[in-house]
Amino acid sequence: MTALQDFRAPTAPSRGTPGAAATSGAVRRHARPRAATSREGYRYDLDGLRAVAILLVVVYHVWLGRVSGGVDVFLMLSAFFLTGSFARRLSAGRPVAVGPYWARTFKRLVPVSAVVLVGVLGTAYLLYPPSSWPSVWTQTWTSLGYVQNWELAREAVDYYARDGATASPLQHYWSLSVQGQVFVLWPLLLLLSGLVVRRLRVSVTPVLLTVFGTVFATSLAFSVVETATNQGLAYFDTRTRLWEFALGSLVAVVLPSVRLPARAAVVVGWAGLALIVTCGLVLDVQGGFPGYYALWPTVAAAAVIVAGTSYHPWAVGNALAHPVLRSLGRDAYALYLVHWPLLITWRVVTGRLVPSWYEGAVVVAASLVLARVLTTLVERPVRDLSWARAAPGREVATVLVAAALVVAPLAAWQRAETVRAQSALAGASLNNPGARALLPGYKEQGEPGAPAIPAATDLGSQWVSLSELCDGALEPDARELAKRCGQLVSEQPGAPTVVAVGDSHSEQYLGALIPIAEREGWTLVYVLRGGCSFGLGDHPCSDWNEQVLEYVEKVGPDAIFTVVTAAQPDGTGEHVVEGLQEAVDELRASDIDVIGVRDNPRFSFDVFACAESNGPDSAECRRDLRDLSAPVSPAASLELSDGSVLVDLLDVVCPGGVCGPVVGNVHVFLDDNHLSWDYAKTLEPFLEERISGWSRGG
Repeated sequence: MTALQDFRAPTAPSRGTPGAAATSGAVRRHARPRAATSREGYRYDLDGLRAVAILLVVVYHVWLGRVSGGVDVFLMLSAFFLTGSFARRLSAGRPVAVGPYWARTFKRLVPVSAVVLVGVLGTAYLLYPPSSWPSVWTQTWTSLGYVQNWELAREAVDYYARDGATASPLQHYWSLSVQGQVFVLWPLLLLLSGLVVRRLRVSVTPVLLTVFGTVFATSLAFSVVETATNQGLAYFDTRTRLWEFALGSLVAVVLPSVRLPARAAVVVGWAGLALIVTCGLVLDVQGGFPGYYALWPTVAAAAVIVAGTSYHPWAVGNALAHPVLRSLGRDAYALYLVHWPLLITWRVVTGRLVPSWYEGAVVVAASLVLARVLTTLVERPVRDLSWARAAPGREVATVLVAAALVVAPLAAWQRAETVRAQSALAGASLNNPGARALLPGYKEQGEPGAPAIPAATDLGSQWVSLSELCDGALEPDARELAKRCGQLVSEQPGAPTVVAVGDSHSEQYLGALIPIAEREGWTLVYVLRGGCSFGLGDHPCSDWNEQVLEYVEKVGPDAIFTVVTAAQPDGTGEHVVEGLQEAVDELRASDIDVIGVRDNPRFSFDVFACAESNGPDSAECRRDLRDLSAPVSPAASLELSDGSVLVDLLDVVCPGGVCGPVVGNVHVFLDDNHLSWDYAKTLEPFLEERISGWSRGG
């Protein structure tokens, strides 16, 4: 984890704790276990605590497939070290040198991180499937800029974020990003505290307690609420984590005033360590954190820190100060950086999610070796580089050079793949007919062996959309609808108006409908939301669909366009969209027709990724249509207006009764249940033919 080794335990005279001279409001020193403390007061036990935390992270990731809570210990510890250092400066009346601190800190963090990022880029290029490259690119940029957590938070609430078959080798950078943001914010809070101390001539301690106590209470309350309402977002949200840092700061401020009886310190210390070790086994860290659950590991870490203020031969600090743990603690930052990419790369190479005990041991051993190499050859030499230490400007230059070592190959790689994808699209009309190859009399043309489209690196652009947001009379009153409303307005007077409603499956077929609307001069509007099929009734999307229905009745279109059935993965059931008949009845009363499309088959695996790994003709990636969909469309039971029309395109989605990855040199599916936009475009002539019976649009 980041600050694991970037902020050493504060130094102090013999038998002292992190602190400053005994001035008003100063942080005082207390005795600690001799074995856990150096002559200068360095807390070796906290190096050991970092070692325990990183071991938990690695062991839980590799062998248990769980999250341990060790990261939360790191977050708390990093603020403990940071605040203790600045508190001593404030107590001694010295200025808070924010700029030099930032330069020094990121000079320690960025070079090692940059080496790992470059290594991940090279490994991804050689071993990872191309469909995973865009995610690696994006996460490399966000990791380098210390905003990775916000990218993952966006994906956690974005229905359209691709759930790739390959896990990200850089996902663990989320916590480093949170720490990086705090390393910018915390010195500013401490600088503000210093101004208050000087202006009001008050002690340092009460000011810091007020500042970090406020952050703790506010952030914890926010964390509890957001975790309960949107845990996926809360897990990566910096705001929900600030209280963990604030707790570390509070411990640093009050620690000099706390000294436990020796025997009590033994109990508290070992209990804290036991709670840290067992947290991930008892609590669902991945699914329940942060919220108040995260108090478990952070308060436990605070107990271990506080226990170190008293001496006893059986104190937990003596065990944590063992040379092996101390050595591992100093490699903790590098170990955190490398273990996750190695584990994910093992998964990519083997195709399995969980390693055996000995395979896991190899991953762990390799991680330990790489961590020691990075610490010895990169982190320490750069940290001690005399040229860079001579001036903050040189430290900044060191950071920029390290960042450039990542930016140069990353930008070049992205550019090369963009050019390659554009080259493939340039000849798409000849080389990639898609479903048009199924038309009677089609004659093959184009370049033999041309690459199929879309390119694996272009899947993010395969969601159908209109570039113009709804405005004027077509703009919904409801804010949420307005954000998801697009329009194609006809200039022809009296032109038919069609409103597309429903979820991403309605959206995908717009790829075929938009060209028809453009050619025929229709006004086409969509109000779509991923995961919300169009139907009334008591379900998670009921409020949304009520608003959509109200909007449709206000606009008064000639018809709505929507998917009317819902298929299940691998043919486990297909049924009419829940509540659709009730919605249709409402529309009939307003004289609005329905253009209803049958849902496409869904799979239990990512079809694109399967073709990427096994080839488009592999039997593993193909399924019989009879095993995926009902023999007769369930939509036949719907009671529709006389002008409505039902469309079934399964014969051109799965030609010959076989659902495969590629038709006419175009990838049919972009994941396990969505059609690619490139393939949907080629469905245009088939859709046009089958909606010709619509009385007002035909």
